[in-house]
Amino acid sequence: MAEGIARSLAPAGVAVSSAGSQPSRVNPLAIRALDEIGIDMSGQRSKSVDSISPRGVDAVITLCAEEVCPVFLGKAHRVHWGLPDPAGAGKNEEEQLQAFRKVRDELRRRLAVVFGRQPSSTKSSES
Repeated sequence: MAEGIARSLAPAGVAVSSAGSQPSRVNPLAIRALDEIGIDMSGQRSKSVDSISPRGVDAVITLCAEEVCPVFLGKAHRVHWGLPDPAGAGKNEEEQLQAFRKVRDELRRRLAVVFGRQPSSTKSSES
């Protein structure tokens, strides 16, 4: 979700990538939560942090809370936002979706500050 939100807020010419230490698949609830605010991430795929060259990377934001954070070598500025993984939250799909919405909204708030912009959306948030 962070990649999709960052791409929607970043100025033209800013490259945005996301990666994890154990990539698997993009969670359908993440796709749904972003679709609710007008961001299409259906074409995104999970990538390994090892697939991103540290050259040319200016900033790295880690989001891990319960899991081990990946190590990213290089001289990039590092920021850590310990946000919970919404994939493991809730007892049913609706509770899980609500967890994705909560993390989505927090990512939008923080990334809007990073990029000095207000998040825009073609759809209203359902949280």
